[in-house]
Amino acid sequence: MPAVTPEPHQTTALIVNRHGQYLLHLRDANKPISDPGTWSLPGGAREGDETPEEAIARELMEEAGLTIDGLTRLGVVDRPGPDGRPRPHIQIFLGRWDGNPSLIEVGEGIMFAFFDVATMAHLTVAPWAAGVIARHQAAVGPVPPSGGPRAGRGAPNVIGAHLYLERDGEVLLGLRHPDSPFAPLQHHFLAGHCEQESAVACLVREAREEAGLVIDPNDVELVHAVHMLHAPGTRPRLQLVFRARQWKGEPQLLEPDKCVSWDWWPADRLPDPTVPYTRAAIDGIRHGRLYTEMGWA
Repeated sequence: MPAVTPEPHQTTALIVNRHGQYLLHLRDANKPISDPGTWSLPGGAREGDETPEEAIARELMEEAGLTIDGLTRLGVVDRPGPDGRPRPHIQIFLGRWDGNPSLIEVGEGIMFAFFDVATMAHLTVAPWAAGVIARHQAAVGPVPPSGGPRAGRGAPNVIGAHLYLERDGEVLLGLRHPDSPFAPLQHHFLAGHCEQESAVACLVREAREEAGLVIDPNDVELVHAVHMLHAPGTRPRLQLVFRARQWKGEPQLLEPDKCVSWDWWPADRLPDPTVPYTRAAIDGIRHGRLYTEMGWA
């Protein structure tokens, strides 16, 4: 009986726009990771029993907040790990996105940008990623239809779960790290993006992981929603704010690379700066409004 070839453990995405440019990810230069300080391709390892398709979808969401429809398998490639040894059989996925990478809320690394092949010659591109692009250039096939949001098309919304805790007229806010890709040095709710879970489950998980707070899902109620668009062409975001009527524990700094302090602030005198939609949600809660829209024409 022939041996069964296991699915690749690593995944990467080759994202092309309508101009034939490639989406590259600038990696952190000061962390013990593969290809530090280089322009590379987004992606990462499978978790648990994920398929490669599930893994690359999760990685694109975590790294860039993107959902790319129509990703197709392009082949496999080797990529060196942090120790310099090759990691065999990295699954390459091909997709198309015509959005603006400057509007991406970067979850990992430094930034994203589109580059054509001529410009890449002047960049420090990870050798394996340059090889993937050269391979695609040598045999360019049909590019899948755009999965990015466009006028006249349905656009999947990013769902965020946010924790509203109030004690003696004061609300809990965290001061985000100065190197945070989103809202550096601004005050914000304890929050996270929903993964393969309900919004309440996301809230409970994030409260435990970020601050060591234990919340019973039965003690949670939805108190406000903000439907927002950062700019035309970006993915809409639905920010759900839940109040926990009771909880166990005091806020702890468990993710200091994201948040540098937890503090209680008077609900009518929020610190400056506070993330605009956080401020709008708290104002809505104080005045009994359940819904706010921001950024829509």
